[in-house]
Amino acid sequence: MKMGLRKITGFLIALLITYACQSPAEVQFQQYYVQGELLYGTHCSNCHQKAGTGLGLVYPPLHQSDFMKKNFEEVICLMKNGKSGELIVNGKVFNQPMPGIPMLTELEIAEIATFIYNSWEHERGLVQVKEVSGILAGCLP
Repeated sequence: MKMGLRKITGFLIALLITYACQSPAEVQFQQYYVQGELLYGTHCSNCHQKAGTGLGLVYPPLHQSDFMKKNFEEVICLMKNGKSGELIVNGKVFNQPMPGIPMLTELEIAEIATFIYNSWEHERGLVQVKEVSGILAGCLP
């Protein structure tokens, strides 16, 4: 019992030291990234797959996606409002409708965007809620 308590105490001290050495921006990024990964798993991975590889020519990949790199604002709008019609990703045509998730909050979209835009060879950094709000204000439902 004593040994288990020592291990837990040591772990908690190490965790506190880790967070104490990080800036508030680094902590916020980590929180968004982790929460975004969970939300991606719930809302997006069924089609785009856990590793972001997509599903054949049915659902486009997010991993190494030229569309994501060139269309950040459109990707944000797609999460909320969805899209139908052709979409060209990495030179391949996808024509499966993507349903939007209108119940996602601006914070949740920022978290998902932080996750997907910092995974699979994308390196954008923290996606702020304020940025998402501005983009969504200009999206057509």
